[in-house]
Amino acid sequence: MPLEMNREVFITCAVTGSGSTQDRSPHVPRSPEQIAASAIDAAKAGAAVVHCHVRDPETGVPSRDLALYREVTDRIRDAEVDVVLNLTAGMGGDIVFGGTDAPLPPVAGTDMVGAAERVAHVAECLPEICTLDCGTMNFAEADYVMTNTPGMLTAMGRMMTELGVKPEIEAFDTGHLWYAKQLVKDGVLAPDALVQLCMGVPWGAPDDLNTFMAMVNNVPDTWTFSAFGLGRSQMPYVAASVLAGGNVRVGLEDNLMLDRGVLATNAQLVEKAVGIVENLGARIIGPDEVRKKLGLTKQAPRS
Repeated sequence: MPLEMNREVFITCAVTGSGSTQDRSPHVPRSPEQIAASAIDAAKAGAAVVHCHVRDPETGVPSRDLALYREVTDRIRDAEVDVVLNLTAGMGGDIVFGGTDAPLPPVAGTDMVGAAERVAHVAECLPEICTLDCGTMNFAEADYVMTNTPGMLTAMGRMMTELGVKPEIEAFDTGHLWYAKQLVKDGVLAPDALVQLCMGVPWGAPDDLNTFMAMVNNVPDTWTFSAFGLGRSQMPYVAASVLAGGNVRVGLEDNLMLDRGVLATNAQLVEKAVGIVENLGARIIGPDEVRKKLGLTKQAPRS
């Protein structure tokens, strides 16, 4: 198999995520002001795309509050630096079962809502990109399941497409790519799809290179892909993805450390990724080039 590295690479910074990292690093942003400021700093460091969740400003727990999303997006759009906005649409599909002896009813932590509510903040803020987690899977927690049924994905995908927002397919395993291809075949998603290969998330695709290449080889030639690994695998996957022909994602959603014992900021992670990409001989592309490459539409939010 010939080496076909990507020579023009865009970096996505996943700014804060929805994991329980809020008390593990002072650099994990909580409030809309902090999230936007961290995203802006990441853009200044070289990220062409910022992927944003929102959190309760007081507790740091993940939130679906439309007002928080609107404040984050308005702050980013009003900044002096340009960046492509990518909002999560992964919230609202969480089931936490009651244990092996009494799984029903679901217990605290469950957050299950309809397709329209899961996409409500996307319709409100109209980012260029939003995520579409293309499958159901077990996560590390014993009784937690991320739930994305075919019917739900079809409904959400159609809404995103009709809004003029490009779905970023989140693929945690090869079966998720299989279903994403079906969504394209059914006309739910455009043929020039965008996919993020999510490596090493328990219990999805492990982050070994054989599995990674199996994922890459299941991405159609007309698609654009990016990839990331968790924790200490984050920077190795910057190199691996570029060498495999893809783009890269870094950020505090996936990794808190700059080096052993050194907590990172988002900007520092982006700067480190820029160095790796440029040392491989590739060029970092900016937001305007990304919009052209991916056919993105920059829209004004609803007034």
